[in-house]
Amino acid sequence: MDVVEVTPTFEQYAFTFGGVAPLLRIRPGTALRVWSDDAFCGALRKTSDLSSEKVDLRFVNPQTGPFWVEGAEPGDTLALHFVAMEPARDWGASAAIPFFGGLTSTDRVATLQDPLPDTTWIYELDRAANTVTFAAQHTDLEIALPVEPMLGTVGVAPPGGEVRSSLVPERFGGNMDTPQMRPGTTCFLGVNVEGALFSIGDGHYRQGEGEACGTAVEGAMTTTVVVELVKGGAPTAFPTWPRLEDDTHWMTVGSSRPLEDAWRIGQVELVRWFGELYGLHPMDAYQLLSQISEVPIANVVDANYSTVVKARKSLLPRVAAYGGLHDDLRRRAATLR
Repeated sequence: MDVVEVTPTFEQYAFTFGGVAPLLRIRPGTALRVWSDDAFCGALRKTSDLSSEKVDLRFVNPQTGPFWVEGAEPGDTLALHFVAMEPARDWGASAAIPFFGGLTSTDRVATLQDPLPDTTWIYELDRAANTVTFAAQHTDLEIALPVEPMLGTVGVAPPGGEVRSSLVPERFGGNMDTPQMRPGTTCFLGVNVEGALFSIGDGHYRQGEGEACGTAVEGAMTTTVVVELVKGGAPTAFPTWPRLEDDTHWMTVGSSRPLEDAWRIGQVELVRWFGELYGLHPMDAYQLLSQISEVPIANVVDANYSTVVKARKSLLPRVAAYGGLHDDLRRRAATLR
C-alpha cells in the first residue's frame, strides 16, 4: 500500500466537526500519513508562556481534515485503523487553564472560587529513550515517563447539518480524549452525511485516564491511518456511538453530562453490539457485561464527559465484527511502505 502524505497549513485546519469543506477526497482503502498540530496550535513553547496570554480559544484543537470518503453515505460505517502515531516535535506542553479542568471552578460547575493558577509545563522528549520528562514547577522533582501516543479527537460530521466545536465529544466522535485511541486500534463511526467528512487531531504524547487538569502532554503528531468503509447493513451494525476494537478488547464510547449518563450510553451501546456479535438477548448481554466489563474514564473536562466500556476478548468466544475488518486492516497495515 502507498501512503498519501497530508501536511496542512494553519489556514487549512478545521476547528469544528461539520460546516467545513473537505480538505481532500480519498477512496476507501487509502492509507494516510497526517500531520496535526497540538491543541494550542504551538502557542505554548516554554513555561513562561501562559494560556491566558498566548492561547486564542477560538483556535484550539485544530483538526486535520475533513476528508471526503468516496461512496460514503448516511447509514454506512467508517473504519479508521490507526497504524502509527509519532511525536512530530521534541517537546509537548500541558497547562492549567483558568476556569478549565476537573478540579477547579468552570463555566459549567460554577463556584465563587478564584481560578487555579495559570501554569504551563513543558515536557522534553527523549526519542532514544522514548520518554517525556515531567519537571515540577514548584519543587525540584523530575520524572521520565514513557511516551504512549494517542489522539484526543477523531470524528465525522454530525447529522442534520450541525456544526460542533472540536472541543466537544458526542455521537459523531469528536474530542473523546481516550487513551484507547492509539496505534493498533480500529475506530468505527457511523456516517451521517455524504462523504463522512472525518477529521483527526489533538495529539497527546501521553495522558492519564480522565485528563484531570484538562490537558494532556499536548504535542504535534504524525499519524498513519488506513481508511475503510462498510456499506449499509443491519440497523444494529450501524454504530450509533463510536465503537473501538483492538487485539484484546471490544469497546464503546459514551459522551454526556453528568458522567453517569456517559457510562450508561457506553453500557447500552456495548449491550447492542454484543447482540450483534453473539446473538444475545439484551438482558443476557446486560448480565454478562455486568460481570466482565471494564470502564475507564476518558475525560471529565470537556463539554461532555466520556467513558469507555471495554470487554476482554479472551473471556469470550471468538467472533468477528464487520466481517473481520480489524484483523484485515492489521494485515494491510503491515504492508505499508
